[in-house]
Amino acid sequence: MSDVLPGSVLPIPDQAYTGPMVMDAKKMEEKLPPIEMKRPPKKAPNVLLIMLDDVGFGASSAFGGPVPMPTAERLADDGLRYSRFHTTAICSPTRAAMLSGRNHHQVGMGQITETATPSPGYRSTRPNSCVPLPEILRQSGYNTAQFGKCHEVPVWESGPTGPFDHWPAFSGFEKFYGFIGGETNQWTPALIDGVSMIEPPTDPDYHLMPDLADKAIDYINQQKALTPDKPFFIYFAPGATHAPHHVPKEWIAKHKGKYDQGWDALRQETYRRQVALGVIGADSVLTERSQGIPSWAEVPPERKPILAHQMEVYGAFLEYADFHTGRVVDAVEKLGMLDDTLIMYIIGDNGASAEGGLEGAFMLSTAANGGAEYETTEFWQQNLDKIGGPEAYNHYAVGWAHAMCTPYQWTKQVASHYGGTRNGTIVHWPAMITAKGEVRNQWHHVIDVAPTILELAGLAQPHTVNGVTQIPMHGVSMAYTFNDGGAAERHNTQYFEIMGNRGIYHRGWTAQTRHRTPWDVVGAAPDFSDDVWELYDTTVDWTQSNNLARENPAKLAELQQLFLIEATRYNVIPLDDRAAQRMNPEFAGRPTIVKGDTLRLFEGMTRLNENVAINVKNRSWSVTAEIEVPEGVSPGGAIVAQGGRTGGWSFFADAGRIGFHYNFCGLLRSTALSERTVDAGTHQVRAEFAYDGGGIGRGGDVTVFIDGDSVATAHVERTHPMYFSFDEGLDVGIDTGMPAYEGYTTPKGEFTAKIVWAEIHLGPGDHSHLIDPEEWLAAAMRHQ
Repeated sequence: MSDVLPGSVLPIPDQAYTGPMVMDAKKMEEKLPPIEMKRPPKKAPNVLLIMLDDVGFGASSAFGGPVPMPTAERLADDGLRYSRFHTTAICSPTRAAMLSGRNHHQVGMGQITETATPSPGYRSTRPNSCVPLPEILRQSGYNTAQFGKCHEVPVWESGPTGPFDHWPAFSGFEKFYGFIGGETNQWTPALIDGVSMIEPPTDPDYHLMPDLADKAIDYINQQKALTPDKPFFIYFAPGATHAPHHVPKEWIAKHKGKYDQGWDALRQETYRRQVALGVIGADSVLTERSQGIPSWAEVPPERKPILAHQMEVYGAFLEYADFHTGRVVDAVEKLGMLDDTLIMYIIGDNGASAEGGLEGAFMLSTAANGGAEYETTEFWQQNLDKIGGPEAYNHYAVGWAHAMCTPYQWTKQVASHYGGTRNGTIVHWPAMITAKGEVRNQWHHVIDVAPTILELAGLAQPHTVNGVTQIPMHGVSMAYTFNDGGAAERHNTQYFEIMGNRGIYHRGWTAQTRHRTPWDVVGAAPDFSDDVWELYDTTVDWTQSNNLARENPAKLAELQQLFLIEATRYNVIPLDDRAAQRMNPEFAGRPTIVKGDTLRLFEGMTRLNENVAINVKNRSWSVTAEIEVPEGVSPGGAIVAQGGRTGGWSFFADAGRIGFHYNFCGLLRSTALSERTVDAGTHQVRAEFAYDGGGIGRGGDVTVFIDGDSVATAHVERTHPMYFSFDEGLDVGIDTGMPAYEGYTTPKGEFTAKIVWAEIHLGPGDHSHLIDPEEWLAAAMRHQ
């Protein structure tokens, strides 16, 4: 059948030669068929898929927002703006849904990877019946590469020993350069090249954003130089503007004074520009400020400059990200390929993030671990110039996040409302899209990206890959809208759910209920039966501003029933609204690598993230090492360290003395350091931490030993109940990334003697890991 698209079965079976054969190749009369080089159909375009992070609908100037994004504007003015494009409301689910073309629960990504559970919709392990787009394209003859954030690797598979089945390099990307967690320090990122962990350059001006652009540009140039007849699929997902909001000072200076009017006035300004631009309906209503967010008028005068500067830093980060994204686009243009390259620029994987809390955060680790009370007005005033730089791990306040989601209600995590799920999207492909600068209002979702690219490449959605029957993609192609702005929309029904925030879209109507508040990480959520549902007719109410639940209970009941049908079909059930609790693998029920109460370590083991290393939080524990000191050396540097500037600990040496340092969220620090030094020879050094108990995140006493003798003690006031860092790790013989201890006398705390072995042991008789989850949550709330 001539109308059957190639690629319905992958890999394409090799065809055995069955023609005549002779003993001597020189006497071969019949020409043998050439060795085939795998290529997709000739119509297949180059594809540059761009996804930014934590950018709300109302942030970008391309969609009426206050932050200049000239690259986005340039592509939109020469292409199409999609005004009703949607994500899932949070990182991992959006990315997994986009690359698979299936709903996020169907591919096991009902939440971020760090909170996976054994429930089918929440395992974070993509089934082999849902092979992702890059693998389909790779097996069909594309060159494939990803640069930036992944956040789709199950956390127990994220260590240096794998398994690597769900890593980008084994999920269809021939080249991967970036990071696999949810966030990373932009100045000292946790970099992965392929499946190898690497350290960033030591250049003091290094920043991840230009590095990612450089690597993407190098790849494009090489790929077209060597295989010009092969199209590329490049997924550029830099991780900006997810916290930390790190950006060079000269870019921050460009935004000085731009947000002094406050978030309420900024929403009004953005709303007016959006109406004029046509990216919202002409009769759209600006929704009211979401519940719990203070008005700008309520903010004390002494805090307004602090909050305004938080937004200046964020705005600079977003503009900086767009600038370097533009460098990648420019590289395509310089090769003469811009018109023939399909560019999809998705401005955010969800709405703007409210995870910085009502006041913003200098050290974001305080959001889950407590300690925000130390970030007083005086603290902010003394340290304000540091935000955006390497000494901070900053995030702006909720009010700014809400303003960045103008004109909609709520923010990231709130899958029930468009503030969490509606993201401005641009499609640029001059060779095939005749319209320029037009707006497309057809309703679409991130699961439509993969079907769109496959259709435009002339490839089938495969029914069998690697011998496994595939679940059909759930999305629909957007290609029908490219040259027909009035085309009837084809994505008619879509459910949403993240942490109990849930809703359903069906033919213009939406029904939804907000279950949790995104900036309350440890608070108890209400019972699902207490949730209050809302109803909107978005054919006449663009922004979900007029709740019709009381006026039309029959329609609400119809949509509630439809949500249950979709939720059952796609593994949303059982609903799981636990937030911080699920970060503990023992409560969540997901696998852990380390079994038992001891982890043996050796020199050179670095960047072991918290889901790979043993968990020392909320209990007593010890760290021991055998070291060999050469003659004439007074050892210094990290013996074992975990975490970084956002929080962690270091067992270290300083001029032959042995010490232990605990860093609580970069705000409280305690150090025990011996007077006695270690001389040449072999020594066993040890630090014991005796936990105070009585709940989570409590303090304790640390004692340092040299060859069995107690040589130093200190009291630690508070410890981390939840996590040290999402990107820093556990290191032996060095402290990679940002230091957990600021007092090292060697670069990166490199240890100057030999570590024969080290060991972390969880103390006997401690039962904190057996606390009932409800009791644990209550303790967390008391501690906050």
